[in-house]
Amino acid sequence: MSDPTAWLLEPLHYRFVCRGLGMAVLLGVSGGIAGSVLLLRRMALMADSFGHSLLPGVALSYLVLGPGIASLFAGAAIAGLFTTLISGVAHRLTRLKEDAAFGSFFILCFALGAALMSRLAAPVDLLHYLFGNILAVTSADLILVAVTASLTVLLATVFYRTLVIETFDPSFHRACGGWSSLTNLSILTVTVLDLVSALQAVGMVLAIGMFILPAATAYLWCERIDRMLLCASLYGAVVSALGLYLSYHLNLPSGPCMVTALGTGFVASVLVSPNGVIGRHLRSRAPSGPRRSLA
Repeated sequence: MSDPTAWLLEPLHYRFVCRGLGMAVLLGVSGGIAGSVLLLRRMALMADSFGHSLLPGVALSYLVLGPGIASLFAGAAIAGLFTTLISGVAHRLTRLKEDAAFGSFFILCFALGAALMSRLAAPVDLLHYLFGNILAVTSADLILVAVTASLTVLLATVFYRTLVIETFDPSFHRACGGWSSLTNLSILTVTVLDLVSALQAVGMVLAIGMFILPAATAYLWCERIDRMLLCASLYGAVVSALGLYLSYHLNLPSGPCMVTALGTGFVASVLVSPNGVIGRHLRSRAPSGPRRSLA
């Protein structure tokens, strides 16, 4: 379309597209913040494990409560939070490392969920769990995402100092009297809630991209954690909305287009960012000097 104004305004004539844009922006903000914390704590791939742990909740809620998006995603949230809790307890009370405890329980839940799914006829509603459909979200879905995104931003703002200390030096945090276990559990809880809220929009398969890609992109550009959180949330919101626009005009699936747009920016950042391939090469040839880094 040659007219940029028409390109931007035409999709807004449809209410379902407006709801989808709102969902994309909110998910971009919350996913960028949560993903940045996971990346800095070297737990980026944990988001994938979280997605696996939600499967038995989806299956059980369908068996007990019947079809319905509300019941399916309520079951997913309960399953994810419960698995996070027992995994954290196992990590704290045994010699298991955090990744081993979470990975073991989450893959167990995934196997249990797959077994339960075999008892179902795989109705269309369950396909939302895997692939989502952001253009089919309702006003209630949008409100749910707005609440979780607001909670994520609020907690990251109010407890920013605690979050930074726990992320980079949990031992120092405990020595100062901080509740390291509670902070860690809160981070994982907010991550699960954000992931569950993203399922309706992009599904489990693509939701991980909305967490990791904005965070990884911001990490390549930023040297301070506050700037990284801001950059990741803005990048996630703007580029996710751009991906939804492209899906509308190109008549392509919305979720894959959003994640592909985020991934394209990430690949470009790998090449041209200050901490990317070209930037590090140029810096290695320049005189060395003091530099602060998130690494």
